[in-house]
Amino acid sequence: MHEKVEERVLGLVRRYEEIVAELGAPETAGNPDRLRRLMKEQNELMPLVTAYEAYQKARQDVEDSQLMISEESDPDLVEMAKEELADAKERQEKILHNLQVLLLPKDPNDEKNVIVEIRAGAGGDEAALFAAEIYRMYGRYAERHHYKNELMSINENGIGGFKEVIFMLSGAGAYSRLKYESGVHRVQRIPVTESGGRIHTSTITVAIMPEEEEVDVHIDLADCRFDVFRASGNGGQCVNTTDSAVRLTHYPSGIVISCQDEKSQLRNKEKAMKILRSRLYEMELQKAHDAEASARKSQVGTGDRSEKIRTYNFPQGRVTDHRIKYTTHNIDGVMDGDLDEIIDQLMAVDQAEKLLAQGA
Repeated sequence: MHEKVEERVLGLVRRYEEIVAELGAPETAGNPDRLRRLMKEQNELMPLVTAYEAYQKARQDVEDSQLMISEESDPDLVEMAKEELADAKERQEKILHNLQVLLLPKDPNDEKNVIVEIRAGAGGDEAALFAAEIYRMYGRYAERHHYKNELMSINENGIGGFKEVIFMLSGAGAYSRLKYESGVHRVQRIPVTESGGRIHTSTITVAIMPEEEEVDVHIDLADCRFDVFRASGNGGQCVNTTDSAVRLTHYPSGIVISCQDEKSQLRNKEKAMKILRSRLYEMELQKAHDAEASARKSQVGTGDRSEKIRTYNFPQGRVTDHRIKYTTHNIDGVMDGDLDEIIDQLMAVDQAEKLLAQGA
C-alpha cells in the first residue's frame, strides 16, 4: 500500500476504535445527541475498516505464499503456492483500489433524499408523453431500491403526458445515485401522434436536487407570497372543490411553485416550501459547479441541466449516455427502471477522475 494511503487509512481506523470505546462509555449513553453523532460516524467508517481488515488478510496471504515458494521443495506444493500468490495479489490490488475510493471526499448531500423535476422540452405532446414515461422509469427504479416515492406537483397535457412533474424519492443514498441524472434526456422514435411513421426527436429536462431542511437553507417568509386557488385536473374528493391549491412566489429568486395534489392547503404549502428550499440550494450548487467547470473540464458532470446527457433510441433499441460514451441495448429494461448498469458506469468514471485528480 502506498505510504500516504496507509497513513490516512490507519488514522481513520484509529478513529473508529476511539468511537467504539466511547460508545461503550456510560456517559455517552446519557447523551442522545452525542450517541447519535458517534453512531453515524461509526457507520460511515465501517466500510473502510472492513476493507482494511480484508487488505491485511490479503497481504498476509501474499507473505505466506512467498514463504512457501521459497522454502518448499515439493513441485506440486510450489505450484499451488504460486496460484495462491497470484490470487492474493489480485485481491490485494482490488481492495487497495476500494480503499482509495473510500478515502475520496464524501459529497455531503449523498445520503439525502432527492427532489426530481421533469419538464417537457422540444417536441410538444411527444415530449410530454416521454416525460410521463421517464417519471414511470424513476418510479420503477425507486421500487427496486425501496425508495419512497411522493408526488409533489404535476401539470398534465390531457393525453397522458406531463408538461411538468415534481416528486420526491426518499431513501438511504438516493442522491448519491440519482445525482447523475440531471440534464437533457433525448428520445428518438415514431410518436403515437405521428401518422406518417417518421422518427421524431424530442427532449425533456431532468433536475435532481437534494432535499433541504430549514437548517440548510434560510428563507425569509417576508420574501414569499402565497396565493390559494381551486385545484384543476384529476383529483379525489375535496381536491377540486376547495381552495386547497397553493402558488408560492419567492421574490428574490423569481421562483414560482404551484402545488395542488393534497386536499389540505397546509400540506400543499409545506410541499411548496420543500421544493423552494431545494431549488435555492440547487442554484448555489450550480454556481459551484460552474466555477469548478471553468477551472477544469468535468467528463461526467452532475449539475448542468442544459447538458444533453442521454439518448433513448427506440427504433434501434439502445440507450446511450453521451458523457461516458456508454451504450446499452436494453432499452426495455431501462424504461422499466433498470438503471443500475448505467449509474454504476457513471459512478466508476467519476471515481476514476477523482482518483486521477488526487494522483492516486
